[in-house]
Order: sequence, then structure tokens, then C-alpha cells
Amino acid sequence: MSLETFPNQFPGREYEIEIVCPEFTAVCPKTGQPDFGTITITYVPADLCVELKSLKLYLQGYRNRGIYYEHSINVILDDLVAACQPRRMTVVGQFTPRGGISSRITSRFEDARPR
Repeated sequence: MSLETFPNQFPGREYEIEIVCPEFTAVCPKTGQPDFGTITITYVPADLCVELKSLKLYLQGYRNRGIYYEHSINVILDDLVAACQPRRMTVVGQFTPRGGISSRITSRFEDARPR
């Protein structure tokens, strides 16, 4: 599923968008067991914003995908940055405990180009 965007109505203003997806699921490639977590996406848009329905469908595409926590968060960040080219973006994955250990993965992007 591809990520869709729409024009930012305030491209000259710095403001932050936070999106919380509490029902993220993927599959551990080592054990085949499901992984559950909450994905929080925080970004400062430039010219484009992420359309939420396409984001929901994109994230649902991970349900049957074998991927490690660390990889999934970095792939999500790369795909979102490619789609909307934000000024800044952070993707955090807070995963439920498995084997008595919980994981929180944070990946960041900052556009170094002058605006």
C-alpha cells in the first residue's frame, strides 16, 4: 500500500503533527510469533502532509510481515520521509513485552537543507 499526501495549507509555519497508532502488529522473523506495539509519528511538515487513511492501510501491511522491531521503525521512517519530505520527523515504536522484556525504538530525520 502506498502512502498518500496532501498539500500543507501552512508551509511557511512550523507546527508539529503527532499521529499515534496503538494497534501496530508485525511478525517476529525468528520465532514467527506476533509482535504488538504502539507507533507514534511526530513531524513538522514542509509542503506535504501524510493522509491518515493511507497511513493506516500502510501500517496494516505489516501484520503478516516478518520484520524485527528495529528494522520496522527505520523502514517506516524512510517511507514516510520519502512520501512527504518533512522538515523533521521522529518515529517511535513502543513494543509490548515479550519474554519479560519490552523495547522502545526511536528513529529520527532532520532535513538539513536551508528553507
